[in-house]
Amino acid sequence: MSIELKIPTIGESITEVQIDEWLKSPGETVRQDEPIVSLETEKTSLDLPAPVSGVLVKVLKKKGEMAHVGEVIAYLDEATVPKETAAPVASGKTAASAAPSKPPVSTPDPTRVMPSARRLLNEHRLGVEEPTPTGPGGRMLKEDVLRRLEERPSQTEPASAVETDSEEEAAPPRSVPRRLLGSRDEEAVPMSMLRRRVAERLVQAQQTAALLTTFNEIDMTAVTALRQDLQESFQQRYAVKLGLMSFFVKAVIESLKLVSELNAEIRGTEILYRHYYDIAIAIGSGRGLVVPVLRNAERLSFAEIENAIADFARRAQANRLTLEELQGGTFTISNGGVYGSLLSTPIVNPPQSGILGLHVIQDRPVARDGQVVLRPMMYVALTYDHRIVDGREAVTFLKHIKACIEEPARILLEI
Repeated sequence: MSIELKIPTIGESITEVQIDEWLKSPGETVRQDEPIVSLETEKTSLDLPAPVSGVLVKVLKKKGEMAHVGEVIAYLDEATVPKETAAPVASGKTAASAAPSKPPVSTPDPTRVMPSARRLLNEHRLGVEEPTPTGPGGRMLKEDVLRRLEERPSQTEPASAVETDSEEEAAPPRSVPRRLLGSRDEEAVPMSMLRRRVAERLVQAQQTAALLTTFNEIDMTAVTALRQDLQESFQQRYAVKLGLMSFFVKAVIESLKLVSELNAEIRGTEILYRHYYDIAIAIGSGRGLVVPVLRNAERLSFAEIENAIADFARRAQANRLTLEELQGGTFTISNGGVYGSLLSTPIVNPPQSGILGLHVIQDRPVARDGQVVLRPMMYVALTYDHRIVDGREAVTFLKHIKACIEEPARILLEI
């Protein structure tokens, strides 16, 4: 019996997907619920499981092609797939003599590593022998690699966990493989849906909003000292590192309470003011920039914020963020400091009205009490939509961020 493999409904705003990679080839056997094709949407990626057990007989959409929700992309021939049986175990003396003195080390056959699993292995620099394969016939699945990543020690946090200490280095971005000197080869690679969507929104922001950026610098001495003093006890109690982002999330919320226009959006001829604070955190992933959202961040403690961001970062690297987590947001924080950025002008994510850009911390000479001293300084940038936010409000917001970070007690006292 021929079974249609269709693109399912993924989310309200998702109408089409891109075929990222076929995990099975025509003629191969597939078990029910086994991943058969990897799909990419404008916000995330996911694997589509087989609806029944059988054989993949025909593929209608190739890698890189687009498919609409509800469209048939392949056909399966439903059939009963025999269960794999273990080899019979010898008994008695024969078994004893045949048994090796040491169990052999099993390394998965590279040909049995599924494409989506191999991509994750390469992205996270894992050896093929690290994850334990659980797929049919000893195949290594994407889920095996994800399971291995989750088992990694907590100290191996990805660089995209939005930390900004100057002594910490971020992982280098992906680069195009080097070619021979003098080569004039060219290679056309389809843009991923995520990259296409990011490009569209950036152009949209430039064309529809009146964007301006204002800058300031923050003395990070107080926060740095506070983190050093409390880091050990904080980690022991909450099992997460006390980073900088929780301080900035708290400072942003207090500043948004002061300048409500930056937590609002233009909707037609009206201004929609929000009385809740959904803070979006820009995080680098294996496929590009993603912006998961801390819902009702005003209700979260420092530990809850740090745990949520660390979880976002881990799952962003494994492409496991959900569509719901990537939608919405009333204000965004973007941390270019993890890549060493000294100063930049972030672009507002419409329909939001503002975005705060953080940068690398560097020791710089500053004047304090008539003397020149070295202090850990960070430049910060606020890009805002001038249609709704005036310069005075933008400067007021950024000055309040500065005050909250330089005097962290203000955050607790909400002043």
